[in-house]
Amino acid sequence: MCKTILITGASSGIGKAAAKKFAGEGWNVIATMRKPEVEQELTRLENVFVTKLDVQQPDTIKQAINEGIARFGGIDAVINNAGYGQNGIFEAMTPAQIQQQFDVNVFGVMNVTRAILPHFRQQKAGLILTISSGAGRFTLPLLSMYCASKFALEGFSEALSFELAALNIRVKIIEPGGTTTNFSKVTQEQFAYNPELADYDAFTEAAGKLFRGMIAQRLVTADEVADVIYTAATDGTNTLRYVVGNDDFKKRIAARAQMPDQAYVDSVRQSFMQYMPQN
Repeated sequence: MCKTILITGASSGIGKAAAKKFAGEGWNVIATMRKPEVEQELTRLENVFVTKLDVQQPDTIKQAINEGIARFGGIDAVINNAGYGQNGIFEAMTPAQIQQQFDVNVFGVMNVTRAILPHFRQQKAGLILTISSGAGRFTLPLLSMYCASKFALEGFSEALSFELAALNIRVKIIEPGGTTTNFSKVTQEQFAYNPELADYDAFTEAAGKLFRGMIAQRLVTADEVADVIYTAATDGTNTLRYVVGNDDFKKRIAARAQMPDQAYVDSVRQSFMQYMPQN
């Protein structure tokens, strides 16, 4: 029998690429999104069921799961993909922006995970694939809230993997870095800025120079990330983390793991401070 996977945030980017990848490999796909009525591409695929799911609305999560089970007979795996990046100076962020970042990136994942676990326990098997980020392993300025949400997601997922191992339910984390999706566009549109906080302007400009250099490097595509997600879902291992990104990204991941803590922090601080104007 065909396996079935439920994907959140499947309207664009990594979520849509993953939906097409799994469908192309013969899986049944429950492609969920906040506005399924506007989706035109996935609805044309025979083994893809498009339905509404908003990670901030638990009733839509339960409904999507129930509809998917009714359609395909069961669910074997879930991809927690829905998320966004709230960037900018922390002091410029409103409490509402901070709450929203955690509501989507952290509590939304928890909502979906909590909702699917009874089904996985009943069938005595399941797979939870959560899309994190390099920002869940190392930090950069102007990303404080996004990093905080992804660090929380990494800790939650790792601890949960131990709890569920005895139930034959696996948890895996995918860590993309630098992708050619509309994620960066949305992030820039929601950049937190307050003109009254001019004290930060010099640093923000300096950080921007370094970020532009990083963005200028080759980015991985959503399809490349989807390939890694598919590997994680089918390789039959208990590997927890899967890294996908360009060479610079992989070096940053390795440096965070291998360098002494203070040496790493000093190196990141210096990489930004070198662009600051000299007094």
